[in-house]
Amino acid sequence: MTDKSNPSILLIYTGGTIGMIENRETGALESFKFDRLLENVPELRRFNCEIDSYCFSSPIDSSDIEPAAWSKLVRIIDENYDRYDGFVILHGTDTMAYTASALSFMLEDLCKPVILTGSQLPIGMLRTDGKENLITAIEIAAARNENGHPMVPEVCIFFENNLLRGNRTTKINAENFNAFRSYNYPALATAGINIKYECDKIAHVDFSKPLKPHYAYDTNVVVLTLFPGIQENIISNILSTPGLRAVVLKTYGAGNAPQKASFIKLLKEAIDKGIVIVNVSQCLAGTVQMRLYKTGLRLLDAGVISGYDSTVECLLTKLMFLLGQEKSPKEIEELMNTPMAGEFTKEEN
Repeated sequence: MTDKSNPSILLIYTGGTIGMIENRETGALESFKFDRLLENVPELRRFNCEIDSYCFSSPIDSSDIEPAAWSKLVRIIDENYDRYDGFVILHGTDTMAYTASALSFMLEDLCKPVILTGSQLPIGMLRTDGKENLITAIEIAAARNENGHPMVPEVCIFFENNLLRGNRTTKINAENFNAFRSYNYPALATAGINIKYECDKIAHVDFSKPLKPHYAYDTNVVVLTLFPGIQENIISNILSTPGLRAVVLKTYGAGNAPQKASFIKLLKEAIDKGIVIVNVSQCLAGTVQMRLYKTGLRLLDAGVISGYDSTVECLLTKLMFLLGQEKSPKEIEELMNTPMAGEFTKEEN
């Protein structure tokens, strides 16, 4: 923490709806300069904290976000880590859960708030949700406990009154203001008349540890979604993709998949070649339990790893992160079975 009595916050604008304005000629939404965002939220001047801003030179629509942007955010936070008490990232909603998940792994030993937020309507519109999201995200990033430590020293998403653990969150609605949900982990805080923090749910960190930033990643991963009638040649072609290193396998229910011997053989052959395969349920809520049914047991016997109650966004970014650290398949298996940033709940099953 800094020595100043008032906390300091760095506001990082990457792009997204919250920083867009309507082109009167075409009706399309276009990015505008970051200074205009501050003009539309004069309430920011009333905070008892210092707020500085950093704007990507070319704002990025969230559908264009690439892992290189995650590395850029890590670098910005690392270079300013000792100067600020918290960070608020303005980000488009479409890939916000991917970015939040990635940052939770790339910012190892994080001890300060990194809060991502955005909006469904541009902040210049009359009914925008962006103003309240931004103001509350800053308030949370600046909040300290009785010991002077940050209330929420982890990567989170704040949206529509709820503060959610970033790597537990997924976008569930393209139209309503309650765009995000954390199905398998409760909210860390709820904003009403007051902000109510769930201290027992928030990460407990060692504030003496320095931040360890990571920048490397490997995108040789794929999501394979099972469905009735999926052709084996499609599965075979995907698993034979040159350079492929990891697969997120979206199965049914509690982690069940077809029992066809040929299907299991394809998975086992891929695993034997060093491809990591992680099992995640297509259900939004609940957890993978491969020992519960025979169909799950066959996956387990083939070497498929449980994804527990993780989100797809979390599993993808965690695999990219671990592959980028040049971990072996065995090391990756061990780390996929170990919560690194509170990303899943491990239960014996």
